[in-house]
Amino acid sequence: MSAPPEKSARELEKERKKAEKLAKFNEKKVKQQSAPTATSKPKEKPIKTSNVDAYEPQKIEAGRYEWWENRGYFKPQFTEDGKIKPEGKFVIPIPPPNVTGSLHMGHALTNALQDTMIRHARMRGKTTAWIPGTDHAGIATQAVVEKKLMREEGKTRHDLGREELVKRIWEWKDKYHTNITTQLKRMGGSMDWSREAFTLDDPRAAAVRKVFIQLHDEGIIYRENRLVNWSTALSTSLSNLEVDSRDLSRREKLKVPGYDKLIEFGVLTYFKYPICKDPKTDEAAKANNYEGYQFIEVATTRPETMLGDTAVAVHPSDERYKDLVGKLAIHPFIPGRKVVIIADEEVEKDFGTGAVKITPAHDPNDFIKGKRHNLEFINIFTNDGRLNENAGPFKGQKRFDVRYAVIEELKKLKLYEKQEDNAMTIPICSRSGDVVEPLLKPQWWMRMQDLANAAEEAVTSGQIKIKPENESRRFCQWMQNIQDWCLSRQLWWGHRCPAYLVQIEGQTTDEADGNNWVCAENEEEARTKAEKKFPGKKFTLKWDEDVLDTWFSSGLWPFSILGWPEETQEMRELYPTSMLETGWDILFFWVARMVMLGLKLTGKVPFTEVYCHSLIRDSEGRKMSKSLGNVVDPLDIIRGITLEGLHETLYAGNLAEAEIERAKQYQKKAFPKGIEECGSDALRFTLVNYTTGGGDIAFDIREIEAKRRFCNKIYQATNFVLGKLDVTFVPVASSAENRPQTLAEKWILHRYNETAKKVNDAIENREFSNSAGELYQYWFTSLCDTFIENSKFLLAEDADAAIRQSTQQTLYTALEGGLLLLHPLMPFLTEHLWQRLPRRPNEKAGSIMIAQYPLFQDALNAPAEAEQYELIMDTAKAIRSLLSQFGFKEPGDLIVQAYSDSEYKTLSAEQKSLQSLGGKYCGSVEIHTAKTGSTAPTGCAVQSVNAEVAVYLKVAGR
Repeated sequence: MSAPPEKSARELEKERKKAEKLAKFNEKKVKQQSAPTATSKPKEKPIKTSNVDAYEPQKIEAGRYEWWENRGYFKPQFTEDGKIKPEGKFVIPIPPPNVTGSLHMGHALTNALQDTMIRHARMRGKTTAWIPGTDHAGIATQAVVEKKLMREEGKTRHDLGREELVKRIWEWKDKYHTNITTQLKRMGGSMDWSREAFTLDDPRAAAVRKVFIQLHDEGIIYRENRLVNWSTALSTSLSNLEVDSRDLSRREKLKVPGYDKLIEFGVLTYFKYPICKDPKTDEAAKANNYEGYQFIEVATTRPETMLGDTAVAVHPSDERYKDLVGKLAIHPFIPGRKVVIIADEEVEKDFGTGAVKITPAHDPNDFIKGKRHNLEFINIFTNDGRLNENAGPFKGQKRFDVRYAVIEELKKLKLYEKQEDNAMTIPICSRSGDVVEPLLKPQWWMRMQDLANAAEEAVTSGQIKIKPENESRRFCQWMQNIQDWCLSRQLWWGHRCPAYLVQIEGQTTDEADGNNWVCAENEEEARTKAEKKFPGKKFTLKWDEDVLDTWFSSGLWPFSILGWPEETQEMRELYPTSMLETGWDILFFWVARMVMLGLKLTGKVPFTEVYCHSLIRDSEGRKMSKSLGNVVDPLDIIRGITLEGLHETLYAGNLAEAEIERAKQYQKKAFPKGIEECGSDALRFTLVNYTTGGGDIAFDIREIEAKRRFCNKIYQATNFVLGKLDVTFVPVASSAENRPQTLAEKWILHRYNETAKKVNDAIENREFSNSAGELYQYWFTSLCDTFIENSKFLLAEDADAAIRQSTQQTLYTALEGGLLLLHPLMPFLTEHLWQRLPRRPNEKAGSIMIAQYPLFQDALNAPAEAEQYELIMDTAKAIRSLLSQFGFKEPGDLIVQAYSDSEYKTLSAEQKSLQSLGGKYCGSVEIHTAKTGSTAPTGCAVQSVNAEVAVYLKVAGR
């Protein structure tokens, strides 16, 4: 390998400064690492539950996760005989995050939603298991390590060799696995870490080998030479998920890795092929630019691929070319190469010239036509994007250099016609930024149609429910249009294909021919199979160098993490799993493959429900990208970070200096003062609240900061209630045993009961935003702003003793019930506050996370009383509105006039409540009764409450 080009002094200085900033950033990160590693036993910290004035999330959250984990609260609870509890089960296999780096806000959303569901199910008494793990992410992880290797050492993977590179990647994996685990725990994910899995660990590797061998022996996996998405920068095939589409509306120049100049795309180039006249003289005619020859004109957006053309296709009914069908055209650059003119029904005769060049080895549509017409398939590219020996005089040149060279040579031969702008889509490798090249390669493929039919049936029959509903329809459309799956990847990091090429002595072995391969657990087993397949033959075995597509091992995830193919207790009791929560963007690439493989290998669906969350975009609606500077580490939101700290995070990646500067500008705009410490609960609640099941989410840090203030309100409300409970206070045995004495109490217990029903229904129906909205309204409006305010006069020293005691019980029930309802969304704060509350006599749970989740209770249902109290609230609102409109800064006197006996009776009984809820500038409140149409009080401002009630504020003389 040649030495890397020498860098200028300016470039070296830039790199030095970047390295200095990165070193400082890494030093800070090390100091901030407070969570245990994934393999170490969590060290429990003392939990402080003492009352302090201000809500400080870091102090409240410190040590709590280890406290939960050490007590085994995250592990599934079975009956004594090892069976699922009578209440049922709820099992979530985590979508394993890639070990390429740290988690982002999309992962935080996934974590928040899944933990909300698992904590809710656990509190409902179910056997719950949320199984964590990570994905080896073959191409993504190898690509990032290879970039690091080239940047730091100037070496390629081939300089290191397979064994050393894989060793380096394992080191990378261990580092980022620790980072990911720390993030998941800081976000409160109640996962059973004793069951943690990795897609490349030994149990998963054994499952992968078994499946590959089984499906190969059944003929479902086969070997064939077919077109793949090829990254010349990474020298591997790509899955469709790893290919981004860039739409161009016209001619545009793009930066392509490996080229100093910009490359032009969005251009349709017209040129013509001369029609053969006489094989003896055709070659010599080139010297005279084929003077006197007939031509057929074609157009292409990829002129370089004409070096692989083997046909020109026209529509059979096109009169212009009827006499040319079946004739041959001369390839002007490849001596002896002839291009056959064929008729094909799929050609659009009104598009372009009506004649289409066919390159079967480098275009998906042409590949199909090539198979249909039995054309020759000529590959013209090497793995690194240069032209091979089939390209004649262009051999050894880079593909996009050849694009321009071919055009120049066509001009010399007067075969070039013109160019025009052309809208087109460019396939871009998401890992390298390279333009993807369709390339003919012998690969392992999987037949998908039968598997897809079974998967579609599982969805349409209701065995699997996919939400939102539009994603269910999209899933079925994909299954109906599925193509066979390319399994091979030309990488070193991943599950190496358990396939062995049998090279028979004295014979040429075709690697594309599946008959020359055997699949086995190891070489010894492969030898036994080969001897049986080729009796009496001498042979050598060659283990396939390729690894399997990452999605192959990920497709086995829901059952391999439960011990499959072994018959384990987990497989018997926890499979099928209950819920697969993930992003809609991998519904086909991952979810569909799990369904297909699960049905094929276990005979059961892998999960009974799929929920597809939205994608998070920044506040400007842009996709989150490191190069834009809008990717935010969830931990930076939880613990806070300065603007300078955000800038420093940019140096931890592979960004160029110009990209770093652009990213800084966005950070200055979006986070001018950095990010305040918000805590895990505020982050989680905001993300759940965002999840409507609709379009993408526009992320705004101000929303999380607002929810931090909501956390503080809950914290202060609890302090208030605890301050109002006597030292001797003992709550009643259950919330249903409350005996409310006042209308306000009956109302808040009704609201609590109503909220319990709505939140349970919302979580069960995956209406996550509704669950957060109901909880917010209950806590903020009903409990804090209304009942707690009203309770101040109910608990006054001169209040009736029975009412005081009743109000204390009601406050306790409304508060404790609110904490229980809120726990799945805000685990840290609710646990902290619940631990400070006195216990009900029969409460045996040591943690809120295993306490019983509130359900609707008939005993607390009081719709008539609630309606009466709503009148009090509406009247109090009118009082506050009038006082505010007229700018009262001292108590103002009011008259509430009722025009019906029922309203008068309710308002009179709750006169003190009106004063309590009327605000600090509410003076005396008189309740009058009057017939409709009677004279209104004079010298007053008025505001109507409803058709039966009006509020008058005395303003005369002010």
